[in-house]
Parts: sequence; C-alpha cells; structure tokens
Amino acid sequence: MITSVLSDLGDALKMAGSMTWQITWSLVLGFTLSAIIQAVVRRETITRMLGDDRPATLAKASGLGVASSSCSYAAVALARSLFRKGASFTAAIVFEIASTNLVIELGIILALLLGWQFTLAEFVGGPIIIVLMALFFRLFVRTQLIAAAREQAEKGLAGSMEGHAAMDMSVQGEGSFASRLLSGRGLTSVSHIFVMEWAAVIRDIVIGLLIAGAVAAWVPESFWQALFLTDHATWSKVWGPLVGPVIAILSFVCSIGNVPLAAVLYSGGISFGGVVSFLFADLIILPILIIYRKYYGTRMMLTLLGGFYVTMVLGGYLVEILFGGLGLVPDASQAQVVEQGITWNYTTYLNIVALMLVAVLLVRFFRTGGRDMLAMMGGGPDDMAHHHHSDM
Repeated sequence: MITSVLSDLGDALKMAGSMTWQITWSLVLGFTLSAIIQAVVRRETITRMLGDDRPATLAKASGLGVASSSCSYAAVALARSLFRKGASFTAAIVFEIASTNLVIELGIILALLLGWQFTLAEFVGGPIIIVLMALFFRLFVRTQLIAAAREQAEKGLAGSMEGHAAMDMSVQGEGSFASRLLSGRGLTSVSHIFVMEWAAVIRDIVIGLLIAGAVAAWVPESFWQALFLTDHATWSKVWGPLVGPVIAILSFVCSIGNVPLAAVLYSGGISFGGVVSFLFADLIILPILIIYRKYYGTRMMLTLLGGFYVTMVLGGYLVEILFGGLGLVPDASQAQVVEQGITWNYTTYLNIVALMLVAVLLVRFFRTGGRDMLAMMGGGPDDMAHHHHSDM
C-alpha cells in the first residue's frame, strides 16, 4: 500500500519536475523582459493616461499591461493602485487582463507546451475579452457601484502583494532607454524587480506545477473524456468554454502556473476554445476573488466574477469559431504532457544560460540591499514608500 502511494507521489513529482525543466528558461526570459520594462517606464505616466474608458484609453491600458507583465496577484494589486491613483475602473481592469494574459513569457510557454496556435489564440483572444469586458462595464456596471468600490479601495488594506505593487522601482532621470537600462542603477533596479516578481509568484508556479504533475500522473484519460464530452464533437465545443473557467477557478493557479495544466486538459480532450477560456480565467481564481472582495467590496467582487466568466466563455467560443474556420486548431496529441527526463537539447542550453543570468541578477540584488526589500514585502506600502530609492 505504502509503496504504491510513494510511487504515485514519485510519478507526480517527476511530471512536475520535467514540466519545470521545460519552462525554466522561458520564465526567466519573460521575467527579465518584464523587469527591464518596469525599470525604465514610469508609473505616473501610466495613471495620467488612463483616466477614462474611451477605446483609445483602453488600448493604451492594454499596451501598458502587456509592458508590465506580471503574475495575477501582482497585476490585481497593481490595478488597484492605478485605480486609487485616478485611473478609471474599466481601464484598471483592462490593464490587469493584459498584464496577466497578453504577456511574453506566457506566449513562449504556450508555444513550447501546446503549440504556436495557442500563442496566437492568446493574442487574439485577449483583445476580444478586453472588448467584451469593456462593453460589460459600460452596459451593466453603475456609477454607484464603482464609487462604492473606490471608497473600499481607498481603505488601503495590505496583502503580501501590496508592498510589491506599490513600489515604483523605475530608474528616474535623463537619457535614452538604453543608457538608463545599462547604468549601474538600471541593473540594480532590474535585479530588484526581477527578484521581487519571482518572490511574488514562486509559490503559485510551484503549486501549479505540482497540481499539473499530480493531475497528469493520477487522473485517468477516461475521466477527462467523460468530463469534456469527447464523444460528442459538437457538444464538446459548446461545453469546453463553459467548464474551462470553472476548472481554473478551482485549481487556483496564477497565469503561468496554469499552462502545464492546460496541456494536460488539452491532451485529455477539452476543446480548443475550452483551453482558451481556461487560460484566461486566472483572474477569477478563489484566492483572487477573496482579494477583490477585500479591495472593492462584495458586490463588485460578484460583478467581476460574473463579467469575467461570461466574457471568457464568449471569448472561448469566438476563438474556437475563428480558428476552426481557418483550420488552425492543433491536434491534441501535440500537447506536451512532458516526457520524463532531461536530455541535451536546446532546452538544456537555454536553461543553463537562463540560470547564469539569474545568478548575476541575484548577486546584484543581494549586494544592493535586496534582503531588506524581501523582508518588507510582507509589510505594507508605507514601509516601501519610505524606503523608496534612498539607497539606490
């Protein structure tokens, strides 16, 4: 009995380990790019641009979201700080969607584990969902509700991501993008943002990989085939986008952590549109719903849950119809529910380079007062504000 339990655990950990190995370099690349952009783009610029919900403003919010890509938790905290600094609620939410779903690292990992079609679907589905969400707010969300949410947001309840989102670590000063980036302060800033972003998400990525490993190792094919109605071609397309977000809500993993699980679901028979709606549902997972309630009150939390769910389901359908029509739906057998083991291939070389880069950034981080920052991450934004750039 005990040996079989241990061997099952071993299988799950092996799956999780090989998934981790597959995606290490792409995570490092994504977080490095994200840190570079945050280090040289200023926070005030963002709020000044996002005061209303006109289409042009929302397009800017999406662009800025893509640029400051982060995990779902940090994105939710960032969106609230933008809202508190005067951005419109719709623009803050659009920023949040873009910054967790239209991001480079997610695109790379999707291409690696599921195929380039999914990366394309992410960048086609994201704008569709943003447009639908903006319409939803315009049609159904009353100004009183937004006013109540603002009042709640002003109360300044801290969470562990709070300090992280409140820090504006961008390098101020003159000079071009490159000269700011390549200065000593630029490197310090990039290293600090990089490590803080990792510290913020590492738990979710680990949990995500463990859940995906366990699901891949333990849940039999037949369960997924029954759940996703794989015997009924049409019904499974209708059902996939409805059930995708529900699985995401219950598996509560942040946006990058749920890609390995998406690969498991896809090879288990969920529809293409179902995977798309599953991937976008990282902003309504249970822990984040609890955060919304704390930030904006119960009514707004329920409104966001309803709005996100409906737009994700519709987004999944539209992507399914569009990609099906263009013949771009990949064969499920391509999904990498990762083969065991590590071999000398491009992944290994890229991982070695990535880990060397991590070492450089970590050394810089700890040499420039990083340890204090990690200690303060548990504290509120006020500690952060005092600490702001005094030692850079």
